[in-house]
Formats: sequence, C-alpha cells, structure tokens
Amino acid sequence: MPALKPTDHVARITWLGRVPHRQRPEIEGEALGTMVLGFGGQDGEVHAGRTRPSCSRVTAQHPRGTEIANTRQVSIVSAEELDRIAAAMGVGALDPLWLGASVVVRGIADFSHVPPSSRLQGPDGATLVVDMQNRPCHLPARTIQGALGEAGKRFQAAAKGRRGITAWVERPGTLRMGDTLRLHVPDQRPWSV
Repeated sequence: MPALKPTDHVARITWLGRVPHRQRPEIEGEALGTMVLGFGGQDGEVHAGRTRPSCSRVTAQHPRGTEIANTRQVSIVSAEELDRIAAAMGVGALDPLWLGASVVVRGIADFSHVPPSSRLQGPDGATLVVDMQNRPCHLPARTIQGALGEAGKRFQAAAKGRRGITAWVERPGTLRMGDTLRLHVPDQRPWSV
C-alpha cells in the first residue's frame, strides 16, 4: 500500500514567477510563462539551491546561518487566499510579484493548511513536496506597503494562516500556465498527543 495517496483535489496554475535577486529590501519579482525545475529548484531564483543558510524559522533547531537542506525552494499561494487577504486589507487585489511567489494556484480549499509532506504533481511528473505553511513576512509587507501605502501595513495580520506553503522539488520537470497539479496526501491519521 503506498504511503502517499492521490486525491481528487487539483489546482490549476494561474501565475508563475520568480525573484531573480535580493539587492534591495523590497521584493522585485518577475512573471513567467513556464518554470523549469531541477532538484535545486528554479535556476536564477533567490530561493533556489539544494541547501540554504538557516533562518529565523528554524532557530530552535539550528543556529542562524547554519547550512541546511533547502525545503523552501518554491513558494506557492492560492488565488482564493490572496483574494481573502486583499479583502481583509481593504484593497482590490494583491500582485503575486509583491509576495515573492513562485506559483499561484486555484482550486484547492484551505490551501495554506495542506498537510506537510503532501505532493503536488504536474502533468509531466514534476513533483513538489510540501514543507510547511509559509508565514507572513516583513519583506512582502514592506513591498506591499510601498505599492499600496498605509493599506500595506495590514498585510501581515491579514495574511496569517493564508500565506500559502513552501515546497521543494522531488522530481524535476516543467510547470506551465494552465497546468493542473494533483494533490497527493500522506496515508496516515492526524497526529495526536
């Protein structure tokens, strides 16, 4: 019996992008039509690489700057959750470029809470492993504030529990606008103490 089971839940890719550099405190992303993924993620993306220096998210496990496996190669957000964040902020819409997103999808409910270790698999077999929920960060908040003024200050509170997930490449391949990603989940009961 497989440890991961395919579900009927699919998400359609509505946007692809990358952050090519981090020379300023604000995020400067660019939209893409296709995304070629290798084992280190997407070439030319600041989050790419098989390893990364540890950050504030894992200081309980590793001193800041320790070289660790990179499970944050790809940032995926849902269009539905972006709409909810924008509504909570009182703005019309949020540009994925401002968030440093890699992929925007539509179609999987409660996307930011997809179980860790789930897989999202594309038509050519490209497979992304869900690491964990992505927490609201000061960098997108700064970028959004620069674009929207005072409303940008409401981003972190509005994005709590809705910021999407981070993932890493289990199987290389290519993602394209309009592709569907099928969700595969671990075949286990939820953890209880």
